[in-house]
Amino acid sequence: MEEPLYGREAGRPSRSADFLRASAIVLCTFWVFAPAIRGTWLWDDNLEITEATALRTPGGLARIWLGQAGWDYFPLKTSLQWVQWHLWGDSPAGYHLTNIALHTLGALLLWRLMKRLGTPCAWWAGVVFAVHPMAVESVAWIAEFKNALSLPLVLLAMGAYLRYDAGGRGSGRRLALSVLLFFAAILSKSSVAMFPFVLLLYAWWKRGRIAARDLRSAAPFFAVSLALGLVTVWFQHSRAIGGEYIPLGGAISRIAGAGLAAAFYLEQVAFPLGVMPIYPRWDIDPPSLAQFLPWAGFAAAAAWLWARRHSPAGRAAAFGLGVFLVNLGPVLGFIPMAYSRISLVADHLAYLSVAAAAGLAAAALGAAEAWLKNRGLRLHSIACSGLAGAACLGLAWESRAYAASFSSEAASVTYALRCNPGSWFAHFRMGNLLREAVKIFPGAIEARSNLGNVLFGQRGRAEEAVAEYEQALRIFPQSAEVHCNLGNLLFEAGRHREAAAQFKEAVRLLPSYAAAHNGLAMALGEAGQLDEALLHSRVALRLDPDFAEARNNLANTLLRLGRADEAIAQYREALRLKPGFAQACGNLGVALGIAGRLPEAIAVLERAQRLNPADEGVRRNLEAVRARAGAQAGPQ
Repeated sequence: MEEPLYGREAGRPSRSADFLRASAIVLCTFWVFAPAIRGTWLWDDNLEITEATALRTPGGLARIWLGQAGWDYFPLKTSLQWVQWHLWGDSPAGYHLTNIALHTLGALLLWRLMKRLGTPCAWWAGVVFAVHPMAVESVAWIAEFKNALSLPLVLLAMGAYLRYDAGGRGSGRRLALSVLLFFAAILSKSSVAMFPFVLLLYAWWKRGRIAARDLRSAAPFFAVSLALGLVTVWFQHSRAIGGEYIPLGGAISRIAGAGLAAAFYLEQVAFPLGVMPIYPRWDIDPPSLAQFLPWAGFAAAAAWLWARRHSPAGRAAAFGLGVFLVNLGPVLGFIPMAYSRISLVADHLAYLSVAAAAGLAAAALGAAEAWLKNRGLRLHSIACSGLAGAACLGLAWESRAYAASFSSEAASVTYALRCNPGSWFAHFRMGNLLREAVKIFPGAIEARSNLGNVLFGQRGRAEEAVAEYEQALRIFPQSAEVHCNLGNLLFEAGRHREAAAQFKEAVRLLPSYAAAHNGLAMALGEAGQLDEALLHSRVALRLDPDFAEARNNLANTLLRLGRADEAIAQYREALRLKPGFAQACGNLGVALGIAGRLPEAIAVLERAQRLNPADEGVRRNLEAVRARAGAQAGPQ
C-alpha cells in the first residue's frame, strides 16, 4: 500500500471505519439534496433534455459527436444524457438522482485524493464539499450534470497522475490513463481546462520547483486543454452567444471584474450565507478605483505566502489557494460567456474551486489539530473536530433549505426575485411562468396583472404590459391595484391624461390606496393642476407617513409652487426614510440650488451622482450649479 506523499493520517483506520465514514458522506449528501429529487424541469433543462431531439434517436449520438447538437461541445456529457433519456425519459427524478450520485462520488474521491496527499483530516474535505451550499446549484439543477460528471473524472485523473509521479513499473500506463481521464473530463465540461496548471502547482508544492520532467509530463494535458478550449470558445461565440453583445467592457473593465469575481468566490466559499440562483450584476464599465482593491489584496497574500514558501505549511497553503484560483481562471470574465449577460458570477461556475476550498479547509483543520496535540492539548483537539462537525451541520442545514428552492420553476424564480429583485433574467423567467399560468387559466386576473408588472419592468415591452392590464380589467374592472399599475405604466410612457384617469378610478374604488393617491398627484402635477396634486400627495402621506416616494412627489409640487424651503424639508425626509433614494437626492440638490445654497447643492448633487452614475440629468444639474458657484466667486 502506497504511503501518503506528506506524512500520514493519525493511526490507520480500519476498513470498517472507512466504510462508516463513506456511509456518512453518502447519507449526508442524500439528506441535503432530498428536497430536489422530485423537482421539475428548471430554466434551460428543457433545452438540455426534453427539447433536445438528438437524445431520442440512435442517430443522435453521431450528431452529438460531430458537434451538430447543443450550444456547447461536451459530447461525453451529452452522450450520457442520451443514455439517461432512454432510461428515465421525461421523468426528472432519474436525472436528479444521477446528479446526486455523481456529487457523492466526487466527495468520496476528494476524500481519497486528500488522503493520498497526506492531509491529516482528509475525510472532512469530502464532508465539506458534499454539504457546501455553493455546490447545491450544480447538483439540484439538472442542466449542471456536466459539473457533477466532470469533477469525478478530473479527480480520478489526478489520482492516476499521482501514481505516475511516484514512479515504479507501469508509470507510463498511469500517465496515459491520467491523460485519458482528463480528456473524458474536458469532453464533459471545458471548465476543467486548467488541470495542467494544477499539475505544475502540485510539482512545485511537492519538490519546491518545476523541473523539465514536470513540463514534459504536463505537455499532453496542455495539448488536450488548448485544443478543446479553443473548440469551446468557438462554440460559445458562434452558438451560445451568437453575435449578441455581452456587456463586459474593455480590458480594464475585465481586469476589475475578474478581481471582484475572485474575491467574491473566496468570501462566498468561506461564508456561504447569501447563496442565490442569480447574483446582482456589477457595473464595471467603466470601473471605479475601489473595484481594483481585490487585486491589491491578492498581491499582498501572494507576497506573504511566497515569503513562507520554504515551510511545509506555507507551501501547502499556497498550493491549495493556487488550485482554488487557477480553476476560476476560465470563468472570471476575461473570455465572454453567454451567462455573463445574466451575472458575472454564479455558484455553478465555481464547482471545481469549491472542491479545492474543501481540501484547503481539511488541511487547515489538520494543522490546527496537530498544533494543539503537539502542545498536549488533546481535549482542545477533540473540540476542534466538534466545531468542524457543528460547522458542517450548519452548512448542510442551509444547503437543504436552498435545495428546496430547486423543486420547481415557481419556487426557483420566487426565491431568485426575493434574493435579487433587480435581476432582469429572474423577471424574464417569471414572465414565462406567468404566461404559462395565463395559458392554462385565461381568467386568472392575478397572473395577468403580475405578467403586466413583469413586462412593465422589461425594456420595450410596454405595449404588451398595457394589453395584459387591460385584459385583467376586462375580467375584473373593480381591481384598484390593476388600475394603479396601468396608471403607472401610462405615466412612464408620458400619457399623463390617461394615467390620471386610471389613478382616479383606483382612488374611487379604494379611497385608502396611498399609491393611487400618489400616482394621481404625479399625473395632476404634470397637467399643471398643482393644488389638486398637493392635496392628493398629502392624502397619500396621511395614509402612509413612511411613503418616501410620496414625500419626493410632494416636494416636487411644492418646488413648482415656489415653496423651496418646504420642498427641501420634504426631500430630506424622503432621504431619511430611504437613504439610497437617488431621485430624491438629485431633486434636493436642484432645490438647494434654486434656494441659492450652492455649496450644499453641489455636495448633494455629487452624492446623487454616486448613487446613480448613469443619470445624465444629475450630471447636467451639477455642472450648472458649479458654473453658477464659479460665476459668483468671480476671477481669482
